Amino acid sequence: MKKVLIALCLVAVAGMAAYSLWFSATPAPDFTITTLAGQKVDSAGLKGKVVLVNFWATSCPGCVEEMPQIRQMYQQYGKSGFEVVAVAMNYDNPDYIKAFVAKNQLPFMVTYDSQGAIAKAFGDIQLTPTTFLIDRSGHIVKSYVGVMNFAEIRQLIAKSTSM
Repeated sequence: MKKVLIALCLVAVAGMAAYSLWFSATPAPDFTITTLAGQKVDSAGLKGKVVLVNFWATSCPGCVEEMPQIRQMYQQYGKSGFEVVAVAMNYDNPDYIKAFVAKNQLPFMVTYDSQGAIAKAFGDIQLTPTTFLIDRSGHIVKSYVGVMNFAEIRQLIAKSTSM
């Protein structure tokens, strides 16, 4: 009897944990960007897509390390409803950002957060890289401070874009 009660308690705890993960996803903040290419995009226009928002700086070694893999993910999943928004931090040099984007042929949206408004909207981001994965309904499903786990993020993107 004692074992049955313990098992039932474990099942209940696991169920509550799964429920809280499923139903308490944090809504992504509303934001508007102007890309380096001059395109205006807002978060409402990205609903229905899986979006990776990556806060980065040209002076950040981890950020520079991530960019080729982010580019590969965009090329792999972009046609399946996956978008990338690379947000260059307000302390970065705009000329360095433009040169980096051109040199690395980044095919996704890149913006310079000159006033820090986007960083503030996402919780006053200070550390780079910081990355958020947003699902099709506009909820944050994963976040990373530091270089992201690419095996994990690829699985999440593949799962989310196939739905």
